[in-house]
Amino acid sequence: MNKEQQELVGEVYENYFNNFKDEWIKQYQSWLGEFNHSGRPISKEEFINKCKTNPEFSEKWGLTIEERELNTDERNKWFQINLNGNNPLMKSDWKDYELNQQNIPTKLITITYNNKTITSYE
Repeated sequence: MNKEQQELVGEVYENYFNNFKDEWIKQYQSWLGEFNHSGRPISKEEFINKCKTNPEFSEKWGLTIEERELNTDERNKWFQINLNGNNPLMKSDWKDYELNQQNIPTKLITITYNNKTITSYE
C-alpha cells in the first residue's frame, strides 16, 4: 500500500477502533459497576448500599433491601407487642424520647431474596 492508502486505512481503522472502544466501554461500564476503581469487586458494604440505592443493580442480583424509619405510633406498638405484653401499669403512648430511653427500635429493615423475606428492627 502506498502512503495515501495507508493513511486512508489508518483513518478508517481509527474510526473503527474508536467506535468499537466506545461500544465496548458502554458494555464494560455496566459490568464494571460491580467493581471498585481498583478493578476489584466492590466491598460487601458497598454492595449492600448499591442494592439499597440502585434498583437496576438490586434487581440484577435479586436482593432487595429496604429501610424505613418507624413513627412514634409504630414504635409504641412494637413496645406493646415485644416488651409490655398485657401489663396495664406500663404506658402505651410514650413519646420518642421515652422510647429512646427504653432502646425501642427506630428503623424497620426488610430484606428479600429468592422470595424469602426477613424483617428486622434496629
